[in-house]
Amino acid sequence: MNRRDFLVSSAAATLAARTALTAAAQPAPIPAIDTHTHFYNPTRGQGVPWPPKTDEILYRAHLPAEFRGISADLNVLGTVVVEASEWVGDNDWILNLAKTNPGIVAFVGHLVPGSPEFAANLKRLAADPLFRGLRLRGNYLKTISDAAVAADLKRVADLDLSIDALGGAAILEPTLALSRLLPSLRIVINHVPFADWDGNPAAMRPAFAELARRPNVFAKISNVARRVNNQPIDDPAHYRPALDTLCDLFGPDRIVYGSNWPVSNRIAPYATVHRIVAEYFATKDRATAEKYFWRNSHRAYRWLPRGAAVALNP
Repeated sequence: MNRRDFLVSSAAATLAARTALTAAAQPAPIPAIDTHTHFYNPTRGQGVPWPPKTDEILYRAHLPAEFRGISADLNVLGTVVVEASEWVGDNDWILNLAKTNPGIVAFVGHLVPGSPEFAANLKRLAADPLFRGLRLRGNYLKTISDAAVAADLKRVADLDLSIDALGGAAILEPTLALSRLLPSLRIVINHVPFADWDGNPAAMRPAFAELARRPNVFAKISNVARRVNNQPIDDPAHYRPALDTLCDLFGPDRIVYGSNWPVSNRIAPYATVHRIVAEYFATKDRATAEKYFWRNSHRAYRWLPRGAAVALNP
């Protein structure tokens, strides 16, 4: 080896050693349970009711193996799957998928309260310990004054299951009514911060004022990333006002992490979605970050420690 080759080789070795030391010095990401993913497969014989074939980003199979591949390096140890399909049989499809995918630690299903078959389907699905709740869109939340709907939602509460509330700012009033009707029911407000208040996060304070004080209402911070000029916004300062407001409203014990993957791909890759909130919670103490990324999700969903999530020992 001549002197030039020796110097090049030595420089490369030094760089590699420094890179390894830098990587070793970086703390591992906070362990996480992602409380909002969707798994589905349009190539099934019956297809899927959502997303539509016209959706170039979402209309393909999105399954656990892919999710593991994009999240494992970020120390995401499990996920709560939330059903977007209105087909009753798709609840069973996810529960069957979970049998061979221990990364699924809980499932939030989809049933229509007030329908004649609701009680029987809820009882059947709830026999599976991974079935941990139901997702309700705003149109169903607005019908809780109906006696049959109220009776079915009481069945959910009596089984110690939760409700995920979906629909933006318009759901806050009916969600508050539901919390008043069934104060023991755990309710998780999906996808905050709502885009309704982009540019004016202080408007969340009066809107959430009473809901945020109710001890069984959680905020799923799963709609953070935004785009400008067709690119994700990378500046952490852009997100701080909304995140500060939500953390102040709900406190450290009722905020939970979710990505909304794969829908989040419309905004940014999974690693970017995770990094935005990871950078924010890196400014908090370790206990608060752990509550957001996984501890509070166990309070909200009572998920099962299985697969890699056994290490969390909730």
